[in-house]
Amino acid sequence: MTLCIDTNAYAAFKRGHKQIQELLEAADEVLIPTIVLGELYAGFAIGSRESANLRELGSFLHTPGVTIAPVSERVAERYGSLMRTLKTQGMPIPTNDVWIASIALETSARILSLDSHFQRIPAVVSVPLDPL
Repeated sequence: MTLCIDTNAYAAFKRGHKQIQELLEAADEVLIPTIVLGELYAGFAIGSRESANLRELGSFLHTPGVTIAPVSERVAERYGSLMRTLKTQGMPIPTNDVWIASIALETSARILSLDSHFQRIPAVVSVPLDPL
C-alpha cells in the first residue's frame, strides 16, 4: 500500500501516535507531498525547535520507501478539476488539502490524515485513524 501523508499525520507520528507509526512501517511506499513539506518548513520556521525539527524531517525523508511527491502538470490538472467539483457541490476544503488529494489521486495513494474532510472528495481513499 502507498500512503500519502498529510502534515497533521506527520506531526502526530512525531508525537508517537502508535497507529500512524504502524501504518507507516507497514506501507510499501510513503509519499510526502511538496505541499506538506512547505507546511512543515513554515511551522518549523516559526517554532522554537527549528533545527531539531529539520534534522528529524531530513532523517524521515531519507528513510527507505519515503519519496517526495512533486506537483506535476497532471497533478495540477487534477487540482483544477477537484476545485471545480468541490465548489459545485458546495463542499470547500482547505486549498493545500486539495493539492494533497490531487497528488494522492494521481499516484493511487491512500491519504493518511487526521482531517475527515478528505472523505468528501470523490475517489480519494483515506485511511481511518483513531483520534489522538
